[in-house]
Amino acid sequence: MYRTHLRLREMGKEDTQTEATQHIEDVRGEPGAMSPRQRQKDELLVFKEVANESPSVPAELANWIKLNAKDLKIRQKDRCWAAEVVNDFRENLLRFLKSSTDQPFFQNAEFLNTGSYFEKVKIHSPDEFDMMLKLQVRTRLSLSELDGGLFYRISLIRPTRTPVQAFLLENKLTLSSSKVLSEMYRLVRKFLKTYKVPDTSYRWEVNRKRPYSPAVTLSLYRREDNSDELISVDVVPALEVQSWPCPARNGPDVDNWLGKKVWQEIKGLPCFFVPKRLKGRNLSEDAKESWRISFSHIEKKIMMSHGNKKTCCESAATKCCRKQCLMLLKSLIEGLKQRFPKELDRLCSYHGKTAFLHTLCSRFKDSMWSPQKLPTCFMHLVGALEDHAHRADLPHFFVPECNLFSSASFPRRALLFLYNALGEQRREGLPLLRPPAPVPSLIPETVSAETFSERSTERSVMATVDSGFMKLVLVFAVAFMCTLFFET
Repeated sequence: MYRTHLRLREMGKEDTQTEATQHIEDVRGEPGAMSPRQRQKDELLVFKEVANESPSVPAELANWIKLNAKDLKIRQKDRCWAAEVVNDFRENLLRFLKSSTDQPFFQNAEFLNTGSYFEKVKIHSPDEFDMMLKLQVRTRLSLSELDGGLFYRISLIRPTRTPVQAFLLENKLTLSSSKVLSEMYRLVRKFLKTYKVPDTSYRWEVNRKRPYSPAVTLSLYRREDNSDELISVDVVPALEVQSWPCPARNGPDVDNWLGKKVWQEIKGLPCFFVPKRLKGRNLSEDAKESWRISFSHIEKKIMMSHGNKKTCCESAATKCCRKQCLMLLKSLIEGLKQRFPKELDRLCSYHGKTAFLHTLCSRFKDSMWSPQKLPTCFMHLVGALEDHAHRADLPHFFVPECNLFSSASFPRRALLFLYNALGEQRREGLPLLRPPAPVPSLIPETVSAETFSERSTERSVMATVDSGFMKLVLVFAVAFMCTLFFET
């Protein structure tokens, strides 16, 4: 133990012994209950983990990271107002769908709250909400894979006379994603004709349909003209399917992080499919009516119970910095997209979230994410995303065969640009997360405001005196010239 600690101390890891002891006690219980060979084995594991730790973060940068993490939190006042407006919209829309007689397929719908707001990792302001409208097909379904495991054709096993028949193709078996999405648009527009926001100074408006988007997007505006968007809501129809498709059954290796029992519980949950069309030209008829698998509800469950131990974040004493790291990474990605909108058009927050989930699997112990390690953990996360970009390999967390950084999904030139941009941010101390430089004051720093005011008053008085004196001189000069003129 002493030799191992000495070697690591020479590498600059002063607190390794404490971390090693904590790790061993977490895994094996009391130190005395472990054999010397097992203790040596565990110390070697700790040596490898600590050797792979990110380098220490400079004090100034660490302070900026901590300040940014605090600033990203949504104010409680804003959160309450947005939640009240969105909840009223959701409840009334659901009541409308259940009472609608012209489309019985939507009468049994239920809402699932997903996305960053409900995972409590939304940054800046509560201006975006995602709602999955759960739709149930009361008959057996067949899933046919169309790509690497994300897109599928969904068909009925046998013909049916249930309400879902209104959304079938001519073969009376294939479920049309475009028909379901179009009907969702029609129903939402019909609902808005009679629905009024509780505060009559606001209004909801349906946005134009976006290509390849599975959502009906609405925006909240003030009633006056040229109002800015205040809140955006995505209503996504989602088919519930009880069994996961084959590409998703193996899934990620979360045994060390969440445990086998939790993962079995997760795999027992249904999965959902949203009406999203495959990108590309000359698509087959099946590809034009494709559905994409969604794990939003699983991601929410993982984010809400993210610790290696069940007690993580239950009290102030068991807090971790996992969610803060994800929020900081989302902020960095947002800053990169604003600075390089064309070069990083394909980049989105889900790339960062996927890299984050993979990092949680490799850095699974709660002690690695203690709040005081926030700067180091965040820099490690930035380095992880940079490494994924460098290797052009970012496996989908639930469908590992699907690479989100493949050339088809993320062009090589854009990926190289992302890799260089992340490296630049890391080397230069994350300039995109730093506050803008203050505007130089017109008043010199060496002169106080009171002194400046006094001097300004003195100059004003002197200017007034000088002006009066010049007028007096001018009067005497005119009188003198007149006297000379009359004498001559």
